[in-house]
Amino acid sequence: LSPEEIHNMGLTEVKRIRAEMQDIIKSLNFDGTFADFIHFLRTDPRFYATSEEQLLSYASRIAKRMDGKLPQLFKTLPRTPYGIEPVPAQLAPNYTTGRYVRSPRGSTEPGYYWVNTYALDKRPLYEMEALTLHEAVPGHHLQIALSQELEELPKFRQNSYISAYGEGWGLYAEWLGLEVGFYTDPYNNFGRLTYEMWRAVRLVVDTGMHAMGWSRQQAIDYLAENTALSLHNVRTEIDRYISWPAQALSYKLGEMTIKRLRVEAETKLGNKFDVREFHDVILSQGAVPLNILIEQVRAYIAEVSTQ
Repeated sequence: LSPEEIHNMGLTEVKRIRAEMQDIIKSLNFDGTFADFIHFLRTDPRFYATSEEQLLSYASRIAKRMDGKLPQLFKTLPRTPYGIEPVPAQLAPNYTTGRYVRSPRGSTEPGYYWVNTYALDKRPLYEMEALTLHEAVPGHHLQIALSQELEELPKFRQNSYISAYGEGWGLYAEWLGLEVGFYTDPYNNFGRLTYEMWRAVRLVVDTGMHAMGWSRQQAIDYLAENTALSLHNVRTEIDRYISWPAQALSYKLGEMTIKRLRVEAETKLGNKFDVREFHDVILSQGAVPLNILIEQVRAYIAEVSTQ
């Protein structure tokens, strides 16, 4: 893909996601602009936990609810369990909203989904379904724990992390919740879309700055206009993209590749398509570059087609 192609893919995705966001705002009969709605979400206390325990309990309920849905989506599940804990206090003030922490190599310890309970007024509940599905299940816990349990792979492969694969899977996992009954609350679905929009805008601003002559301020303005991020976070994000070219593209490009491969498998296999088998193919070889993932899925399609 050329920078121009990625840029245009981003513009198309931003337009699609923005339309879905506007549909939700309209369905809620909200009287105001897009910016007014974002301000409402940021400032209304109903959208924020009042205690660490409330936030952790909410995240736990989401994860455990998804646990019960996993057999509908996967044939192979990891033996390694996971727990949910707050981000350690000494890290929390400058730490991300949530993260998956893998179990140490060769240990019997669980993996952990860390939830940041610092500054509760910056941790909206309407984002928690998407965050939990991304970081815990069916996102990074499934992806990483299964990889660590692939004993036939070399150790470095069991523990390697390729961003387009891993973060692509995490973003796909957020979307997968739609198939098993998540995001029925419109605010939670809007939260999912804010996460997807954030990743889509990266395709535009990263290529804009590094290949198409955009200034830092142009990128800041575009990110601020199209996402729910605070201006402080917008500036931090843009400076990250400046210092680490193309890394932030991996989330959306990886997710779009997995979705495209799924459509290809569904189309070519028809009633032979099994989403559980498809997900096993995606996760069965550990982290791989996207071109290798494409080869693996097409080999699976060819094999099933002959059965």
